[in-house]
Amino acid sequence: MSGHSGPVKASRAVAELPRQVREELSRRLGRRERAYGTDDVQVVEGPLLKRAVGASALGNCMEWFDFGVYSYLAATIGKVFFPGASPGAQVLSSFATFAAAFVVRPLGGLVFGPLGDRLGRQKVLATTMIMMAAGTFAIGLIPSYHTIGIAAPILLLVARMVQGFSTGGEYGGATTFVAEYSPDRRRGFLSSWLDFGTFVGYALGSALVTILNMALTDEQMLSWGWRLPFLIAGPLGVIGLYMRLKLEESPAFQQQLDEHEKSLAQGSAGSEFKTIVTRHWRPLLICMGLVLLYNVTNYMVTGFLPTYQTETLHRSSGSADVLVLIGMVWIVVLITFIGRFSDRIGRRPVYGVSAAAMIVLAVPSFQLIKKDGTWPPVCGVLILSTLLACFAAPSAATLPALFPTAIRYAAMGIGFNLAVAAFGGTTPLVTEALVNVTGDDLMPAYYLMLAGVIGLVTVKFLPETAQVPLNGSQPMVGSREEQQELITASKELYRDVGKGSSPGGDSPTPSAHPSGP
Repeated sequence: MSGHSGPVKASRAVAELPRQVREELSRRLGRRERAYGTDDVQVVEGPLLKRAVGASALGNCMEWFDFGVYSYLAATIGKVFFPGASPGAQVLSSFATFAAAFVVRPLGGLVFGPLGDRLGRQKVLATTMIMMAAGTFAIGLIPSYHTIGIAAPILLLVARMVQGFSTGGEYGGATTFVAEYSPDRRRGFLSSWLDFGTFVGYALGSALVTILNMALTDEQMLSWGWRLPFLIAGPLGVIGLYMRLKLEESPAFQQQLDEHEKSLAQGSAGSEFKTIVTRHWRPLLICMGLVLLYNVTNYMVTGFLPTYQTETLHRSSGSADVLVLIGMVWIVVLITFIGRFSDRIGRRPVYGVSAAAMIVLAVPSFQLIKKDGTWPPVCGVLILSTLLACFAAPSAATLPALFPTAIRYAAMGIGFNLAVAAFGGTTPLVTEALVNVTGDDLMPAYYLMLAGVIGLVTVKFLPETAQVPLNGSQPMVGSREEQQELITASKELYRDVGKGSSPGGDSPTPSAHPSGP
């Protein structure tokens, strides 16, 4: 009996691996020409992993706290900084200032991305945290138009651009950092906490504005009440900076095992940009397609929907704020469960089914939101929020896995920020303008349907990366037991590679990763 326990155990270990993992490990083992040993499989320490996820999520939380505040205060900010314009023009001016921050996001990605690939993820993320906090805090200190005239909206624009520049290095770096810390089997679940922080931040910011709107008069909000949420960013930034300075660099960045990737990481920023665009254009386009799908939905729900209800549907700001807040809380409840689910069934099914559902359900959702009463609008928002959770949950695990370690931060900075600047941050402005020009209050739904079509096409070309080791990095596991299981499986896989066959009778298919250790 004991003589057969080894092969039986090995066969079970291989059988439990998803197909895409078996194929990727077989390819890597064939290039290595040996099975994995203890030094070849990285074990991530639990406390270090929790600190990495927590500190990264806090940065997203602070960024989206500001975003929630700005979205809910769009009409008020328009009155404070653009008092001479009509109500509609005030809202458009406020959204235009909001969108301007997204214009500089790609520039921030181009600057911080290569720095993150050379100096390390942790140092750059500490810098972006400070800049985000400073930009947000500064908005709360800017005098009104009545006090300093045209300088007021100019200073608002400058503060927003500081925020946008720092955010250009924030999300790409945070997703890279968390993905590189996460065990392969749990990357979807752990990375989903990053966007959990996103929607917690938005919910906190929007809840604070909702409370202020209920507690203060319109005159008090216009005079000083709108400043309070922005001033809170100062203490939050100090806490976030402290947490990030305590972090160690990600394991994948420390490894840099592939000599070719080492030389690439030591090249100039210009050569890195050229390499990304010329050699990795396909994953770059996939990244941008998924970011478009996620962020058009995201900014539609979080940025446009509050103002859509007050300005187009003529509801009270209180009821509009509470309705969107319900959606944000629902996303917070769902998102980590969907992240875990994507680890089990794969990223592609989650994206694909959700994109198809968006095409079908966008118009019915907005028709429900337009109806009178309580429950139809709540149901409409919950439908959109559920779809948004399905796009958000796997994103932080999927996007970094498209690129090799040495260019991951920079590639994420380029792909993510170009798509967000072009399609995400402009969504409130473009949709508001379309509604005003056409008079059709279902234009937001048609815009979402278009995003769903683009997302569905993108998913067709998306490689499945659930539980697959990151390109250019060692396999990552969460315990010594998982390490031994993977080593055992690698021995059988290596024997099969040597025989020229694929484990389990599957014929080899092109790998999602063109290179890796």
